[in-house]
Amino acid sequence: MPLKIAIVGRPNVGKSTLFNRLAGKQLALVDDQPGVTRDRKEASGRLADLPLTLIDTAGFEDAYDESLEARMRQQTEVAIREAELALFLIDARDGVTPTDETFAEVLRKADLPVVLAANKAEGRQGDIGIAEAWGLGFGEPVGLSGAHGEGLGDLYSAIRLALGEEAFEAAFTEEDAAEGEGFDDEILDRMAEIDVDDPNLSEDELTSALEAAGIDDAAEAEAQLAAREEAKKRPIRLAIVGRPNAGKSTLINQLIGEQRLLTGPEAGITRDSIAVDWIYEGRRIKLVDTAGLRRKSKVQERLERMSTGETVRSLKYADIIALVMDPDDAFEKQDLQIADLAVREGRGLVFVISKWDTVENHAQKMRELTDLAKRLLPNAKGAPVVTLSGLTGKRVDRFMPAIAKVYDDWSARVKTGDLNRWLRYTIERHPPPAVHGKRIKPRYMAQMKARPPTFVLIASRGEHMPEQYKRFLINGIREAFDMMGVPIRLFVRQGNNPYADKGQQRPRRKK
Repeated sequence: MPLKIAIVGRPNVGKSTLFNRLAGKQLALVDDQPGVTRDRKEASGRLADLPLTLIDTAGFEDAYDESLEARMRQQTEVAIREAELALFLIDARDGVTPTDETFAEVLRKADLPVVLAANKAEGRQGDIGIAEAWGLGFGEPVGLSGAHGEGLGDLYSAIRLALGEEAFEAAFTEEDAAEGEGFDDEILDRMAEIDVDDPNLSEDELTSALEAAGIDDAAEAEAQLAAREEAKKRPIRLAIVGRPNAGKSTLINQLIGEQRLLTGPEAGITRDSIAVDWIYEGRRIKLVDTAGLRRKSKVQERLERMSTGETVRSLKYADIIALVMDPDDAFEKQDLQIADLAVREGRGLVFVISKWDTVENHAQKMRELTDLAKRLLPNAKGAPVVTLSGLTGKRVDRFMPAIAKVYDDWSARVKTGDLNRWLRYTIERHPPPAVHGKRIKPRYMAQMKARPPTFVLIASRGEHMPEQYKRFLINGIREAFDMMGVPIRLFVRQGNNPYADKGQQRPRRKK
C-alpha cells in the first residue's frame, strides 16, 4: 500500500506547498498569510518511484481551549495517529522556534517514524536553520525547498532510512487504471444509414432496422450490463456545496460518525475542498466538503477567491452535488446559481435543507420549499428535496438513499428500442411544430452515453427544431424513464436522406 505521510509543523512553514509538490498538482490552497490550512486534506502523490498518501495539516498551535486554533490542533493530532510517518517541517530561514520545540515533544510521544526537514532552504539562506534543527533530536535534518523542488532526493533517502527496508518495500503497489466513458460517435454513423424520410416504418421494421445497424443488439445489451456493474464498483464522487455556515461539514461528520471536519459557529471555517473516503452499505463514496460560496460581489480577499475557485473545481469533477441550504433562506439567488452551474456541468443534483430541527411547522415549510424548487429551478425538475439535521442526526438516514437513486439514474442507459417506441408514441400525440410551413420529422433516437444521460435524435430538418420542443422531449424522457434530478442532454442531428439527389426518384412502397 502507498506510504501514508502526515506533513506537520507550525503555521506558514510551507506544508501545503510541499504537499502540492509531492501530489504533482495544486490541490491545497497556498498563501503568504499563516493559518490557511484548517482541516486535514488527503491526496495521492509520489516521490520518485515511491507511491504516497499525503496528509496536509493545519499549522500546530499550542492551544487547548474551545477556540478554532485548538480544534485545528486536534485535527493535526488525528493525522499523526493515522499516518505511518510524520514529515516534520520547520522554516530554515527562521530557525528553530519555541513552537517547533513544543511540537517536537508531541512527535516524540507519538509511536511513528519522524523525518525532520528544513523547508525554504534554497540557495544558502537556510544553512543556519538546518544546523539548529539538529538540536530537535530527530537525526540529520533534510534541507529542501517545496516551492522549487530542491532536496527531494535527500528526502527520499531520509524516508527510506526512517522506515527501514521492510516497511519501505511494502509501500510499493500497483495503481488502478483510470476509468472513463466516451461519447459513442459510431452510433451516429450507424443511425445515419437508416432512411430518415420514411414515415411509414412499422415497429417491427423499426426494430429490424436498428438491429441491422447494430444499435440495439445483444452485444450492446451485454456491454450496458457490464457498464452498470462497473459503475457500482467506482466510488460515487459526492460534493457537498452551499453558502457559508449552511451545515456542510456538520452533515459529513454525522454521516461518517466522527468529527473528521472542523465545525463551529464561525462562518467560513472550511477553506480547502476536503475529500473523505467512506463506505455506505458496501458502496464506496468520496465525500468532498467545500468552502462556502458567497456572491461574487462579496468575495474580496485573494484567499476567499482561491477557496471559491477550489469549490467550483470540486463541483465540476463531482458525480452528484448535494446543495445544502438553511431553511430560513433556502433557494436564495446564490443557491440558484450553484444549482444552475451543477445542471450545466451535467451533475446529478439533490437539494438538502439542513438545520431541520429549528423548523416549527414542518409540513407547511416543506410545501413552501418544494414550490420554490419547482418555480425557481425548472431546469432541475424532479431533483429530490431532503430535510435533515446534521447536528442531531434527525432524518439523516434519508440522505444517502436519495443520493444513490440520483446516481443510478445519472448512470442509467435506456434501450434503443424502448426509447424509439416512446418517441413514436410522443410525436403521434404532440408532433413538433411546422417551421416555415414545413414539418420536422423525428425518426430515431439513441442514447450516446451515461453520466449524464446523453441522447441523439435523428430528424429530417432537425436543425430547425425549436428549443421549447427539445425541452418538451427532455422532460418526457425524464418522466418516462424515471430520471428525476438528473440533467439530460439531447442533440438533434440532420439525417442522411438517400433520395436527396433530385435526379433520383424515390421508389414507391409496396402495399
